[in-house]
Amino acid sequence: MKFRNIEASQLDMTQLMLPSYSNFNGFIHGGYVLSLMDQVAFACASKHSGHYCVTASVNKVDFLNPIEVGDLLTLKASINYTGRTSMVVGLRVESENIKTGIIKHCNSSYFTMVAKDDTGKSVPISGLILNSEESIRRFARSISRQKQGKQRRENFNVSEFKLEEHIQQIENQNAKIELD
Repeated sequence: MKFRNIEASQLDMTQLMLPSYSNFNGFIHGGYVLSLMDQVAFACASKHSGHYCVTASVNKVDFLNPIEVGDLLTLKASINYTGRTSMVVGLRVESENIKTGIIKHCNSSYFTMVAKDDTGKSVPISGLILNSEESIRRFARSISRQKQGKQRRENFNVSEFKLEEHIQQIENQNAKIELD
């Protein structure tokens, strides 16, 4: 099996935020930012695998700070985890006010990408060389996130869901239960 260094596929993309990308509040539309994130995740994963890649899932996107028209938006992408045909691309988005030089962390996310051949079939990819404590932490965190996702899917599977186990936690929420 072949292995590649993380640094070989890391990417940064910087783009000026234009008025046409803004929402009704005058800030950059979150959907536009997600589109840019998907593009840089695709490029990073494709560079690592040597194949075109598709987005299989996106893990949690929290918009931490608004992005303003005129800011420089930088998206940083790095492979955090490699499976047999899939990889997790870690993304960090920062905005920089050109006038003040102030940089804000806008969001971070994890995109699971799958390498495909010309017929659309999933193909094996190179593994990852973990060469720092940080790279090991990110790889291990991806494994943990996968296990948590699997557990969540199992706990809330329609055929396995047990209503009585969840009623109490809902009673103190902003919801009203009216079962027939």
